[in-house]
Amino acid sequence: MNNKSIQLLTGMTCLALLVFSCHKILPAQPADDSILDGPIAGLSSMENARFLQGDIAFNDEVFTQQTGLGPLFVTNNCASCHAGDGKGHPFTTLTRFGQTDHTGNQFLNFGGPQLQNRALPGFTPEQVPAGATFSRFTPPAVTGLGFLSYVTDATILALADPNDADGDGISGVPNWISLPGYVHASPDAIVQNGKYIGRFGKKASVYDLLQQTVEAYNQDMGIASAYNPKDVYTGADIDPEVATQTVNNLVFYLQTLKAPVQRNTSDPTVQKGNALFNAIQCAACHKPEMKTGPAPIAALSGKVFFPYTDLLLHDMGSDLNDGYTEGQALTSEWRTPPLWGLGLSIGSQGGQYFLMHDGRATSIEAAILLHGGEAQNSRSQYQQLSAADKQALIAFLKSL
Repeated sequence: MNNKSIQLLTGMTCLALLVFSCHKILPAQPADDSILDGPIAGLSSMENARFLQGDIAFNDEVFTQQTGLGPLFVTNNCASCHAGDGKGHPFTTLTRFGQTDHTGNQFLNFGGPQLQNRALPGFTPEQVPAGATFSRFTPPAVTGLGFLSYVTDATILALADPNDADGDGISGVPNWISLPGYVHASPDAIVQNGKYIGRFGKKASVYDLLQQTVEAYNQDMGIASAYNPKDVYTGADIDPEVATQTVNNLVFYLQTLKAPVQRNTSDPTVQKGNALFNAIQCAACHKPEMKTGPAPIAALSGKVFFPYTDLLLHDMGSDLNDGYTEGQALTSEWRTPPLWGLGLSIGSQGGQYFLMHDGRATSIEAAILLHGGEAQNSRSQYQQLSAADKQALIAFLKSL
């Protein structure tokens, strides 16, 4: 064997060793069902590029005093409230105050609707004004929101039963809300007395992901945009502090985050829990399956998905009545939260569950036992299950 052959053989051996070593050293890519982040399937190359720009705006951009933060704020970065695109925890919980009924917020001149509990040096953080009722809202997971945004109003109204016509004790209703001037209703929107169906937020008081994003910039970080140029401290209109393209990219990111993927679907215990979930009427509000209508993003148009929500308000009883509301919702009414991704919530919440609208439930069972009002019957049926059946139901919920 000549020197050139020996050198070639040596090089090939080193390359093989390098590949083998990297395979052993580098961590494997996490399974798709083990993480919440990542884009939906079917995006074009241009859409994937825009998703990445939105990802940067959501996860990497940290606002400072020099780039417009505050002077009053809650946080300086989107991901600080939604780590890994998941739920928040008690340290990131928001406080809303000032509205007790459908007549509107009576404390807008006192900093409402959101408490900015942090401030730049030289400024004083807000406190809840005397006489104002308030509620604490744990930040939700942000995955799969694009699917929810393109469910048609007709689909949501078909699920509503305001007079409990079927006699099952459940009477979900939409929250009819007014739209800010920068939000444009979808072509298939259904209007009632000049109001539109809200679908995002704990009380379904937000119409779409543009409104959600613009208000988060403004109320969470004190950042003015062209859509909402108001300064949260002075109330005056100011120059935008974030580029409109950045806002739009972030909206696109939220629209195109994938839906959480269920795990362990072939596990007999999970399958048993699924059957129990339906048997005790949990699925009456937490609807397993929905379908999007037409969407400008092809990958979201006409898609069947599994969010476990009906996007409607339900009266949850006195234990969950904080005396605060938004839009036309009663103070005891809450939008059915999607259950998809529930099993992964613990990863973004510091290793422990903080469930319900304010994070007061530190286990799935504790959350179930807080269900009153329209969910009282399901709670009672859960309490009557055997220990094994309760474990199966919770195993199913953890698989979502």
